[in-house]
Amino acid sequence: MNRKHWPPRPDLGLLCLRLSGAFLLLTVHGLPKALNFRASLLTIEDPLHLGAYPTLLAAIAAEVLCPLLIAVGWFTRLACLPVIFLLLVALLFVHPEWTLEQGQFGWLLVAIFSSLAVAGPGRHSLDARLARRQRRAYPLAGGQHP
Repeated sequence: MNRKHWPPRPDLGLLCLRLSGAFLLLTVHGLPKALNFRASLLTIEDPLHLGAYPTLLAAIAAEVLCPLLIAVGWFTRLACLPVIFLLLVALLFVHPEWTLEQGQFGWLLVAIFSSLAVAGPGRHSLDARLARRQRRAYPLAGGQHP
């Protein structure tokens, strides 16, 4: 196919990566924990020995709040870090007996959120929109306040 007719769209790819990763993490893990908080308190693993309640709150923050930030592209790189940490703890300490096949969903999420942490949110994000607005407001200062 001619590249002229199908040019690369890395920013659109980053948007798709952000939305799909955030949607999967939020719907498969985050919302079930948040909506069934009491039941989740009884079943959550505590590999760092923080206690069930703080562990569950941290998991919900990483699986509900962070995916929402990532989806809109606000503090994306920072929001990916708790997600990556949570996934690695789950895969390496909570479920060390899992084969690659059994843990493939978790490892794919690690790949998605690690890629976003490295690449950033792209042009189609709240971060980029705010940066463009700041550059327009302060053109001589390179977008920075005087």
